[in-house]
Amino acid sequence: MSSWKSFLLRIGDKSSEYGTASDFKEHIEACFGALRRELEHSTIDILEFILQCAEQLPHKIPLYATVVGLLNLENEEFVIKLVENLHTNFQDALDSGSCDRVRILMRFLTALTCSKVLQAASLVVVFETLLSSSATIVDEEKGNPSWQACTDFYITCILSCLPWGGAELIEQVPEEIERVMAGIQAYLSIRRQVSDTGLSFFEDYGTGKDLAEKDFLEDLWERVQVLSSNGWKLDSVPRPHLSFEAQLVAGKSHEFGPISCPELPHPPAAPSEITYGEQRYIAGLKYPQRLRRLNIFPASKTEDLQPIDRFSVEEYLLDVLLFLNGCRKECASFMVGLPVPFRYEYLMAETIFSQLLMLPHPPFNPLYYMLVIMDLCKALPGAFPAVIAGAVQALFEKIADLDVECRTQLILWFSHHLSNFQFIWPWEEWAYVLDPQKWAPQHVFVQEVLEREVRLSYWDKIKQSIEKAPALEELLPPKGGPNFKYTLENGLEKTDIHELSVELNNKVKGRSTSHEIISWVEESIFPVRGLEVTLSIVVQTLLDIGSKSFTHLITVLERYGQVTAKICPDHDKQAMLISEVSSFWKNNAQMTAIAIDRMMGYRLISNLAIVRWVFSPTNIEQFHTSDRPWEILRNAVSKTFNRISDLRKEISSLNESLVSTEKATAQAKAELVAAESKLTLVDGEPVLGENPVRLKHLKSHAEKTEEEEVSMRDSLDAKEALLARALTENEELFLTLYRNFSNVLAERLPDPSKVGTLQDLKSINSDSMAVDLEESSTMEVDNDNGGPKKSQSNGERANNVYNIGEKEQWCLSTLAYVKAFSRQYASEIWPLIEKLDSEVLTDSAHPLFRRAVYSGLHRPISEASSD
Repeated sequence: MSSWKSFLLRIGDKSSEYGTASDFKEHIEACFGALRRELEHSTIDILEFILQCAEQLPHKIPLYATVVGLLNLENEEFVIKLVENLHTNFQDALDSGSCDRVRILMRFLTALTCSKVLQAASLVVVFETLLSSSATIVDEEKGNPSWQACTDFYITCILSCLPWGGAELIEQVPEEIERVMAGIQAYLSIRRQVSDTGLSFFEDYGTGKDLAEKDFLEDLWERVQVLSSNGWKLDSVPRPHLSFEAQLVAGKSHEFGPISCPELPHPPAAPSEITYGEQRYIAGLKYPQRLRRLNIFPASKTEDLQPIDRFSVEEYLLDVLLFLNGCRKECASFMVGLPVPFRYEYLMAETIFSQLLMLPHPPFNPLYYMLVIMDLCKALPGAFPAVIAGAVQALFEKIADLDVECRTQLILWFSHHLSNFQFIWPWEEWAYVLDPQKWAPQHVFVQEVLEREVRLSYWDKIKQSIEKAPALEELLPPKGGPNFKYTLENGLEKTDIHELSVELNNKVKGRSTSHEIISWVEESIFPVRGLEVTLSIVVQTLLDIGSKSFTHLITVLERYGQVTAKICPDHDKQAMLISEVSSFWKNNAQMTAIAIDRMMGYRLISNLAIVRWVFSPTNIEQFHTSDRPWEILRNAVSKTFNRISDLRKEISSLNESLVSTEKATAQAKAELVAAESKLTLVDGEPVLGENPVRLKHLKSHAEKTEEEEVSMRDSLDAKEALLARALTENEELFLTLYRNFSNVLAERLPDPSKVGTLQDLKSINSDSMAVDLEESSTMEVDNDNGGPKKSQSNGERANNVYNIGEKEQWCLSTLAYVKAFSRQYASEIWPLIEKLDSEVLTDSAHPLFRRAVYSGLHRPISEASSD
């Protein structure tokens, strides 16, 4: 790497390029010197690399802007080109809806204004353009309020620039900034408050709390107001340009050309609650809220920070996570070295967990956050492990109210995290979960963490890890392996059925074909034993042969899957097949999930059969005490969704290829026609057509491209047919899933006249139980390791008794999964919403069920409440 590139990349860091220098001023001078020496020879490279660094290392933007300010004094033409490129990049980012680029480039524009590179008035024009567009869009008559997510994003971008340049803007253009602030206040008065219902980390029990709280934009506005009242002074944003102010004022400030906001979709011709809701959902996908705060620790841990400092540090951390997502060690290194003069370990933990647990899914693969947390624990061994331990303890205390998807994600992260630290945890502090209420969320959480740990290690190792809390062994999964019905190892008497199993085993080992085994089954077993015994013998024996390893299982399914397909041709019989698989692997939830997933992949069982099995009486009784049926249902729906997504990508790729192939075909034909119509002299005589050899080549090429086009069209037609079939199956899947949810909930939920909210449902059992709830329901997290001195599960646990009845907990858990599936697959459900409304979400459906679906879809809940 060129030395000047190293200087740009490492500015502000402790690195060899800057030796012992630690002051920002020294770094800027050294970097400026390196760039000035190379500017004449590498103008374009330097220009592009500065913009790239500003975009991908945005926490260093004040340093880069100051360097550009100094370059402006030396080479004004270079900086003019940089501003022109910056304008092009910014307009492209706006047009493409690239939220991160828009936000970061606006921050860079603000910093360049501080360095006297840009005119402050030009930046105000950018602000006012975004503000004007926002006011128009949320106008009920002139705009399309369903796209408020876009306008909220624009206003957030404006406000988030002010910590990086508010003081300078107020000094240079006070009246214009006051006008912008007044415009933002006017916008806030006409927009709709954004509810986090459906996307909140914690369950909304219908208490109306969300409406009373500020949403993210209102909160940011309040923080900026506090910053303004403090004279725009804050500690979290460095202002290196002040060290060079006497020099920078001599430079010429440049104009930043006008920008235009992209045109958004028009309101539907026939507006309705459904069309408004679907457009709002699409807008939310395109312009997502970047951060949903997860307040894990008490305010005392971060009370020394100004409100705006918290926002700035969050921005730094999210930027580092965003741009260094492929380099976890670099990411951790930058996260611990932010340019702020105060400690922020607790805030860093909250920010990472807010991303890891974000709904409907984290911005990046959850494994990335797992690795970053692990690296941070190693980078800050004296501080961060205790902070993480405190975060886990605090979340554990609130686990009853944590959203079910967040809970699952926390279980997966926590078990993985412990596996990297020798499974060490003070389990004795959680031993109290072994109370009679097996359905208590804390009990289930510990049980699922231990089960996941066994998957990542082995049973004896995990048993050893809980030796200080031996009673928790009760929560470990069974140690045994496969549960083969026809084994003779335990001294069982050999029967005719055992002999049939042995005979099938021998046939498989003897490499009999599927056709041969099918014939044997149809002739020797089915007529005599009937369907259930036949299915049991075949499935149990094949699974026993495949139980030695994952490869054995795959081999058996590939070679003899058609045997089970012949026995189980419809959904009901496939549900029986799944029951046999579950019975065989009853001691191993992981292998149950793997076997069913592989069978679905080979189309031996359908997603509808899995839904039927999940909603069988045995599984329904586990909905609130085990993740086992939910894991299998999640896998089935996810596999269906991924299949559709893959087909859409393939069709999109084929369409792009078809366009280029059509152009190539048209060009080849045009060249052939031109060649055939050209006069050529042969033996002194004019002859129509080019050289015969060239003509033959052109004709062959035209035929070949035409064949490619036809082949590509056939492939496209085939893929579109597959997609149409998959969408039909998808529709049937979700309708069946919601019908089942509605039916089982209708059987168990109290009468709607008795429960109107989840809070009502939670309260049903509390009066009948002798539970002392007069102790403080707040958490105290004041120990050195951040652990609670005394805690209750958000008021739900006192004296180690969970005060929600089993039936109520079952309803709460099942409703939580209804919301989770609705939220996770909202993109597939919205196109089906009218059919879902007419067939499932009818007036006869329980209001709490409708509310859960609506909440997951981020659909106004007012309709769900009306009977």
